[in-house]
Amino acid sequence: QLQLVESGGGLVQPGGSLTLSCAASGGTLDDYTFAWFRQAPGKERGGISCITHSGGRINYADSVKGRFTVSKPNVNDTVYLQMNSLKPADTAVYFCAAAHWLHYPGFCSLADGEERYQYWGQGIQVAVSS
Repeated sequence: QLQLVESGGGLVQPGGSLTLSCAASGGTLDDYTFAWFRQAPGKERGGISCITHSGGRINYADSVKGRFTVSKPNVNDTVYLQMNSLKPADTAVYFCAAAHWLHYPGFCSLADGEERYQYWGQGIQVAVSS
């Protein structure tokens, strides 16, 4: 059973940066496709980035493209989300999610719903405010 724990959230000023970490245990990182979702106050949760288990495909939502970078360097069993040029609109609870490649073969797509992901972290708050 894969377990995911997010860290690195907090309060940052507009234009600042944060790096979220998703520490995985109970499985081999290369067997899983990972995604980052976020849920802003009063809004539905939505995917913002995914990285296919093979690392062969990375996708970003238009709202974060060019500012956020997801990586899976295969050290420390951790997936990262580097967030730069943060805006107040980025304020949300951020979730790390994972799907075993047998459950989600092929390349990841943000058009696929969160039901594709079997494992979820507890979520971590990111607040962007001056």
